[in-house]
Amino acid sequence: MTETRTEQGELWRQFLRQDWYKAIGARRSRRRFAYPPLAAVNNWLWHVCRRFRPFPDVEAVLVNRPAETILTGAIGPYGKIRGAQAFIALLGKSTGDNVFEQVGYTGEGIVLEATVCGLNTCWVGGTFRREAVGPMAGIHRGERVYGVIPIGYGAPSWCFTEKLLSGFGRTHRRKPVADLIVEADGASRPPWVVAALEAARLAPSAFNRQPWRFRVTEDSIAVLVDHKGRDHGVSKRIDCGIAMLHLELGALSQGVRGKWEFLPDPEVARFTRTA
Repeated sequence: MTETRTEQGELWRQFLRQDWYKAIGARRSRRRFAYPPLAAVNNWLWHVCRRFRPFPDVEAVLVNRPAETILTGAIGPYGKIRGAQAFIALLGKSTGDNVFEQVGYTGEGIVLEATVCGLNTCWVGGTFRREAVGPMAGIHRGERVYGVIPIGYGAPSWCFTEKLLSGFGRTHRRKPVADLIVEADGASRPPWVVAALEAARLAPSAFNRQPWRFRVTEDSIAVLVDHKGRDHGVSKRIDCGIAMLHLELGALSQGVRGKWEFLPDPEVARFTRTA
């Protein structure tokens, strides 16, 4: 842990609130947005992006430009994103350890705060023009754009694709917790572990691939990445970073605090209970 992160620790942790945990169940990806501007919440979103910096090498930047100007086409099999008048750019060092996981953790924090504010979002990890996003977001030398998140007010009516993704088809289904635990011993687990695993299970992932796995002990949960299957051009470790934040919020909902330790592949990180 660097000195910078230690100094910033209390500033970003104040965002890990109960309403973020509640937003996990309320969040739904949207691909059609209404056109009203974000004026009412613009300053607050800018503030959150500036202050929610769990990792000094990763940042989220609010860009008040139509997302369609930087998207390159259909998002996988799910159709184009239309109408979002702003987006979040996720920037990080172009080299370095654990940057993908840190991007996922940071970006999902902004997604959950947007949900609390009544906004809608959609993670985009591959089909966007990095060369266009970088200058808009004020990228620095040695950084790259790892993802974008279109943000705005969802359109009043849902298109067929959105209905499919929000619960009317397979793409929104999640694997049961039992299928995600490695070396399961069948023992009963404390409430904080149950809540943490369930919150992590509900994390969004590219193409709903759910690449996270968990190794559970009495006082810790390790997140592992399942390398089976295609990457589709988007790192599975970003998905695991999203699950890390959900896991921590689930633990906090039961009054349990902890710390993260990054681990070598195929493990990602371990959350160890501290209080």
